[in-house]
Amino acid sequence: MKKSVLTRYRVMAYVTGVLLVALTLGMIGKYVLDMGGAADFTQVVSIAHGWLYVVYLIFAFDLGSKAKWPVKKQLWVLLAGTVPTAAFFVERGISRELAASVEDGTPETARA
Repeated sequence: MKKSVLTRYRVMAYVTGVLLVALTLGMIGKYVLDMGGAADFTQVVSIAHGWLYVVYLIFAFDLGSKAKWPVKKQLWVLLAGTVPTAAFFVERGISRELAASVEDGTPETARA
C-alpha cells in the first residue's frame, strides 16, 4: 500500500475530528448556554463538516479496500467521523496497524 493513501486518510480523520468537536462545542453554546452568535458558527461548521465527512468516507473506504479490511472494521472506521473525538483514536490505531505494510508496500492481510 502506498504511503499517500494512509496520509490522506489521516489528514481527513483529523480535519473531520476537529470540525466535529467544534460543531459539538458550538451546539452546546447555542442550545445549553444560549449564546446568540453560536447559531452562525454552527451553521457554517455543520456544512463544512458534512462535505468534508463525505471526503473522509471516500478516503477511508479507499484505505480499507487497499488494506483488505473485513466489513465490520471498515464500518467502524467509516463511522468514526460521526462520534466526537472517535476519529482521533481510530486514526491512531489504524496508523499504528498499517505502519509496517506502508513501509514494504504489501497489504496487511498478505503479511499474516
